[in-house]
Amino acid sequence: MALAAESPADRVEQLIVLTERLTALIAAQAQAFEQHRPQDAAGAIEETTRLANLYRHESAKVRAKPELIAGATLAARARLTRATEAFDAVLARQARSLNAAKTVTEGLVRAIAEEVASQRQRGAPEGYGPKGQRTAKPADSSAITLNRRA
Repeated sequence: MALAAESPADRVEQLIVLTERLTALIAAQAQAFEQHRPQDAAGAIEETTRLANLYRHESAKVRAKPELIAGATLAARARLTRATEAFDAVLARQARSLNAAKTVTEGLVRAIAEEVASQRQRGAPEGYGPKGQRTAKPADSSAITLNRRA
């Protein structure tokens, strides 16, 4: 999917609209994560993904051929620059929000895993050694996997 621009001015206007819409969607997602309501961000994921792909495609096209927007007025190109700067700021905000949510989630998973391991350890029976002697409680052999790269 691509923009159907008829002129450089038209392309710039369409890019401004696209950038502003994408900025609004990502700002709403960031706000949802900041308010600890990630489920609120789920509703617009499909549209955000579609617009982000279009934005990526169109910005790469303009980077490769600056003449696609060179014929637009200086004022229009300045508006596009401001819209892009706002978009970059919102992306940085979203990155911070997602990183904070990831940190909280990882902490919760780690705490739950530690509590499960602790509960299993407390309930473990004493074991017997090689000569039938009682030993301390054996180490838990059940698996709890934490992927530190996720």
